[in-house]
Amino acid sequence: MYILQKTMRETMPQTPIFSSMLGSGCSGQVQPDSGERSGDPVYQDGSLISGSLEALIERLVPTTDYYPDAKLKSFAAKIIQLLKEWTETFPYDFQDEKSMKELKEIAHRITQCDEENGTVKKIIGQMTQNLLMTLAARNQYQEIREKFRQPVTDKGTILKTKPQSSQKDILSVCCDPLVLAQQLTHIELERVSNIYPEDLMQIVSHVDSLDNHKCRGDVTKTYNLEAYDNWFNCLSMLVATEICKVVKKKQRTRIVEFFIDVARECFNIGNFNSMMAIISGMNLSPVARLKKTWSKVKTAKFDVLEHHMDPSSNFCNYRTALQGAAQRSQTAHSSREKIVIPVFNLFIKDIYFLHKIHTNHLPNGQINFKKFWEISRQIHDFITWKQVECPFEKDKKIQSYLLTAPIYSEEALFIASFESEGPENHMEKDSWKTLRTTLLNRA
Repeated sequence: MYILQKTMRETMPQTPIFSSMLGSGCSGQVQPDSGERSGDPVYQDGSLISGSLEALIERLVPTTDYYPDAKLKSFAAKIIQLLKEWTETFPYDFQDEKSMKELKEIAHRITQCDEENGTVKKIIGQMTQNLLMTLAARNQYQEIREKFRQPVTDKGTILKTKPQSSQKDILSVCCDPLVLAQQLTHIELERVSNIYPEDLMQIVSHVDSLDNHKCRGDVTKTYNLEAYDNWFNCLSMLVATEICKVVKKKQRTRIVEFFIDVARECFNIGNFNSMMAIISGMNLSPVARLKKTWSKVKTAKFDVLEHHMDPSSNFCNYRTALQGAAQRSQTAHSSREKIVIPVFNLFIKDIYFLHKIHTNHLPNGQINFKKFWEISRQIHDFITWKQVECPFEKDKKIQSYLLTAPIYSEEALFIASFESEGPENHMEKDSWKTLRTTLLNRA
C-alpha cells in the first residue's frame, strides 16, 4: 500500500492530484483518459502482480463509464479513508503549499456532499489538525538533529598524549548483562520510533535520483535514518573504548566477557541491532589485536554470536534467527516476546537491492506490482515491530552513560591498544611509530 501510493503519485502526469480526481463538482465524474491502455491487471493466487497505471486508476476513481460505488456518500467515505492513510503515512507529501492547498480543495468538495449532519467535516477537520501537528513535531525534531548531529569521530576523545584510563567504566554503572541489554533495547526502540515509512521510502527515491542524475535537495532529508545509523556507530566505538582504555589485563578481560554476555542477552531479547553493534566494536582492529587479553577470554559464547552474524550466504544464519523472532512476535501475548529489532544496515540494504535489482515496469510496460508488494511487506513488518512498547523499566543513570560517555577516536583507540599490548609485527610497529610521531608534532 505504501509503495503503491508513492508509485502512483510519482508516475502520474503533472496535474493537480485532487482536482483531477473529483472534477468540478460533487458528481464524482471525470473525463476518461484518452491515452492508450497497456492491458488489464494480472493476478496470481488472488494477489495483483502487474498491470498498467491506467487500469489501476480506472479501478480507483470514477469515469463517465465506470463508477466504483453507486452511492456518492460511500464513495466519499473511501476517498476520506485514502486521504487519512496518506496523511498519516506520508505527511511530508503535504509540507509544501501546493499540496496542502489541493488537500483543502478536495476536503471542501467532500464536505459539500455531506452538509446534512456534518460528520465528514468533523473527520476531515481532525485529519487536517493531526497532519499539521505531525508536520510541526517532525520539523522540530529535524531542527534539533540539525543542531546536534555530529560525526562519530567528533564525539571521540582526540588526545595529544596517550589515553588515560577513566575511573568510571561501564561495570561501575551496570554489572548485570541482562539489565544493560534491556537498557540498550530501550534506546533502540526510542530511536526506531522516530523512523517512518516515508523515511524508508527515501532509500528508493535516492536511488531513482542517482539514476536520473537529479538533485532531491527539496525532498525530506533522512535525519532519522542518519541518527539511527550514528547510534550504531557510537555503540560500537563505546564498546571498543571501554575495552581499550583499561590498563590492567585482568580487568580488560572481564569487560570483554561482560560485553559478550550483553550481546547474548540482546540476541535473546530480539535486539539484533545492538548485538551486531557490540560484535562490531569487539572486532575493530584496536580490540581484535589484543591477543594476550583474548587468550584469557572464554570465547565459546563469542563464537556462537559470530556464527549468528556470519556474513556468508547473505547472512543466512542471522536471517533465520530474525525469522524466528518475527514468528515469536506474531504469536506473543506480552510485549517482552514481541520485540524484534533487526540489524538496521542490513534491513536498509535489503530494500535498496529489492528496488535496484527489480524493474518498476515489466517488458510489456505494465507496473511490476510484485516488486512493490515485497518492499511494502518489509516496510510493514518494520513499522509493526517499531510500535512495540518497551516492557523494561528505564534506568536513566545507565542510559545517560550509554549516550554521553566519552568515546575514543580511531587514533586514540590504537594508542590505548598499543600502550596495553605493544606492537608484535613490522606493520604494527610502523603504525605505532607513525602515531608517536604525530603526537610529538602536536606537542
